Amino acid sequence: MKNIFDQTAEKCAVLVTRQYSTSFSIAVKLLAPSIRKDIYNIYGFVRFVDEIVDSFHDYDKEKLLNKFEVDYYESLEDGISLNPILNAFQHTVRTYGISHDMVASFFKSMRADLTVKNYDSVEQYHEYIYGSADVVGLMCLKVFVHGEDEKYEALRPAAMRLGSAFQKVNFLRDLKDDVEILDRSYFPNIDFQNFANHNKEEIIADIEADFDYAYRYGILKLPVEAKFGVYVAYRYYKRLLHKINATPIAEILDGRIRISNLTKLSLMAQSYLRYRLNLL
Repeated sequence: MKNIFDQTAEKCAVLVTRQYSTSFSIAVKLLAPSIRKDIYNIYGFVRFVDEIVDSFHDYDKEKLLNKFEVDYYESLEDGISLNPILNAFQHTVRTYGISHDMVASFFKSMRADLTVKNYDSVEQYHEYIYGSADVVGLMCLKVFVHGEDEKYEALRPAAMRLGSAFQKVNFLRDLKDDVEILDRSYFPNIDFQNFANHNKEEIIADIEADFDYAYRYGILKLPVEAKFGVYVAYRYYKRLLHKINATPIAEILDGRIRISNLTKLSLMAQSYLRYRLNLL
């Protein structure tokens, strides 16, 4: 029966999330059950595309990406796909009215990773972040507000700023791999062979501004079903940024900065206490 296939597809999206990101998996588990599966569906989709452009070095990445994109649009038209990740995602797109423009912008930024090595202007940098991160936040926001246009528009700027902050933290965390393995540099006008403290401070100040806006005008105003889970993800990334800020540049360029599982559990406990005391 079709419902068994759909349930199996959704379980595949959950499995992808758990395999690729323990931190995101924890945050999703803290969302209300009514919206949880659709966030898994979104993550499964964006993760597969990201893996194509970042990890499949022994294969024709462009061919794989082209096929995945064509298969996505066919799944949307047909209302079904034998690729379980696409089947689950197209269902979420249809249910919450996620726009074609969002998905197209995501594919555009991911496709840029196949050819663009440096972002020479702030405009190009912002366009990439919009497609690679902001629209993912907007997809999730569509789910959080159950597709209600008025709530969506009110929270849209904050969702974009939070997506931007998460992505910029990832850029800093993954500097070594981006520069040495993927030969990419996202931050414009920065020579990472001569990366200095003032460069790091400027980037971190920009990220902090994104976080502050997202918290004040977005997280605090989210529906109850989503607020705690998003807040935990926000706290985790804020702590990761704090650790990056305290880490010497040489160490950032030498390896990936991580947060221990014990710290993650501590952050979750602290966040839950604030949430239960209505301090959010």
